[in-house]
Amino acid sequence: MKIENRQQILIVLTIAAVALLAADKLVFTPLTRAWTGRSKEIARLRTQVSDGASLMKREQAIRTQWDEMRTNMLPNNQSLGQEQVLKALVSWSQESGVSINGTTPQWKNDTDEYKTLICRVDASGSLWTLSRFLYDIEKGPMALKVESVDLSSHDNQGQQLTLGLQVNGLVLTPKGK
Repeated sequence: MKIENRQQILIVLTIAAVALLAADKLVFTPLTRAWTGRSKEIARLRTQVSDGASLMKREQAIRTQWDEMRTNMLPNNQSLGQEQVLKALVSWSQESGVSINGTTPQWKNDTDEYKTLICRVDASGSLWTLSRFLYDIEKGPMALKVESVDLSSHDNQGQQLTLGLQVNGLVLTPKGK
């Protein structure tokens, strides 16, 4: 092979290699990224559509549950709401056999749309009575949430327990009120 032919072949190969490199960097890589991005976006949108369809199928049950929750909210009157929670706690303590040692209610205005009643409850009893008391709070119709539970024993056998409990009650406050 002549040197001139070799040089021409090398020049053609070099130009081809540079063209392939440029095509890779300027065409193939951006297209691959765009394709991958669109595939992820399509997958995300399909998931959203599936979730939306699921919500639409359960619309009536969700609306019924929301209406029930709204009717069981604490009233938008602080003293009345606090009274309802304290009466319910006394009722649940009597049903379960728990002795309430003290309650400390405190209101917190979180936003314009709702506020919470944070109530610290100190109670004592056996493990069974305290667990029944907690069950009654959680399963009651009132809009209460058990936020934290502290349990401690006063004897070596663990027969007499003390329960420190933080319960939050929800009040929806319509805008402008």
